[in-house]
Amino acid sequence: MELIEHLQVANWPRAGACAAVAYFIGCFTTGYYLVRARTGKDIRDTGSGSAGARNVGRMLGKPGFWLTVVGDFFKGVLAICLARAMANDTFCTAVAVVAVVAGHLWPAQLKFHGGKGVVTSFGALVTFDYRLAFTLAAVFMAIFIFTRKSLLPAMFAFVCLPAACWFFTRNDLATCAMTALSAAILFAHRKNLAEELITLKSEQPKI
Repeated sequence: MELIEHLQVANWPRAGACAAVAYFIGCFTTGYYLVRARTGKDIRDTGSGSAGARNVGRMLGKPGFWLTVVGDFFKGVLAICLARAMANDTFCTAVAVVAVVAGHLWPAQLKFHGGKGVVTSFGALVTFDYRLAFTLAAVFMAIFIFTRKSLLPAMFAFVCLPAACWFFTRNDLATCAMTALSAAILFAHRKNLAEELITLKSEQPKI
């Protein structure tokens, strides 16, 4: 009942405005425009087909990788800062977190084919609530130390995000937003997860 009551009293017009601005910012896919400017090519036609930093690094090396990371991180920061300026409200800023990542994943001007959203998510979360970003990083590092793999620890960290949000904020609407963010990131990585699981299965010793 509390969730329904919160939905009823939420400032939906302002949340919608914050989401629209955040989505617009998210649509500036750093890796795509960087590669287009440097080579004239579409980064999505090479490598993994993503406009993310790792794929850009394959084409432009470490400078391209880090420029993409910085650009994608700070657009997440910018979106949440603007959302706070427009509406100093937890729900509105949580919606902006989801929207800026959605813009990165599915940019309208690029026919809804962008990057994978991890770096942009982290930038947005650092600004929204640093405790969530710290928890995400801590879970990732704890598993990475033992597995020496990056994908599965990162995805498990995002699975833990809604629970972490509820633990720290006790805000139903923000937790719903973080659940949507987690689902979007997992969906964006579905092919990578399938490939990783197949690889792990093949690596298991046969009895």
